Amino acid sequence: MIFFGRKKKQKPSFQFDPETHYAVIRSSICTGEKVAGFKDKTTGHFTELMLIRSPADEKLFKETYSVETIKVEY
Repeated sequence: MIFFGRKKKQKPSFQFDPETHYAVIRSSICTGEKVAGFKDKTTGHFTELMLIRSPADEKLFKETYSVETIKVEY
């Protein structure tokens, strides 16, 4: 969310469980668009949560969901 040029701290909208999910950034080879979310380890289902436009967005995603590393998939 943008509020007068500053981003508000977001509340997690997804219950992240490291036992069953891992953090992923899906990056398009053609357009370069990046989307962050979580992928289920057993089914492979990807839950899209946030558009990544800058390193600051990636940092915000990591802080919001307490994630240290994010796997990148193309």
